[in-house]
Amino acid sequence: MTTLVFTFILLAASLLAGLVGALTGLGGGVVVIPVLTLGFGIDFHYAVGAALVASIATSSGSGSAYVREGITNIRLGMLLEIATTLGAVAGALVAVWLRSSVIAIIYGAVLLLTAAAQQRRCSDHDGVVGSAMARRLRLFGTYPQRDGTLKAYELRHVGGGFGVMLVAGVLSGILGIGSGVLKVIAMDGIMKVPFKVSTTTSNFMIGVTACASAVVYVQRGNIVPGIAFPVMIGVLIGALTGARLLHKLDVGLLRRIFCLVILAVAINMIYMGFTGGFEH
Repeated sequence: MTTLVFTFILLAASLLAGLVGALTGLGGGVVVIPVLTLGFGIDFHYAVGAALVASIATSSGSGSAYVREGITNIRLGMLLEIATTLGAVAGALVAVWLRSSVIAIIYGAVLLLTAAAQQRRCSDHDGVVGSAMARRLRLFGTYPQRDGTLKAYELRHVGGGFGVMLVAGVLSGILGIGSGVLKVIAMDGIMKVPFKVSTTTSNFMIGVTACASAVVYVQRGNIVPGIAFPVMIGVLIGALTGARLLHKLDVGLLRRIFCLVILAVAINMIYMGFTGGFEH
């Protein structure tokens, strides 16, 4: 296979990954890493480096739009970014010394957790009484509804959410994905942030977290331009296309089908990790 053919195939596969990731709310990184490792046989460390670059691009593009619309809680995002950034740097430093088989097992476990989390319904948490710490940090906010009115919300358990975000940052540094499932657990499950605010704030944070991890991967030479650039362009185009199609498709059905695919990929990842299938 020539370099040109490889680049076009990788671009097309990444575009599909970004499209599916946007429609399911999982992000392109969750899809693109199995494509790179299982489909192209690329080493996990290089696949993670490419996924981090793609995460930075997609988060920068969509995150700015959500900020303009007034949905993202910027103060909350900046606070939790402290935890995710510290965790991401620690995770990236550990990841460069981990064997690909170990990363594959961790990745498979996170995919299983992601598939399980996709089946639960998130809430807008009406009537939540916020904590004193959240009030002192001025983390309460509002977000626009379809009729143009603003809906106020409060949140609590800031310390618990901060701790879970630290773990999410570590996993992001090791796996190159946004660890959205843990961020949902932190903001939606623990802090009781409305689902629309938690998802947009998480998207806002992903780029900063990925940048922190990417610095370590660049220093170690694990971000290869020939792999990272086609992946970045493909995932970005796919994510923007998915955002436009989001309101026209039966996303619920798509997510159920995709959960089955995630389960199959997770089992395959864990199996190959234990049997040494990723070791070259």
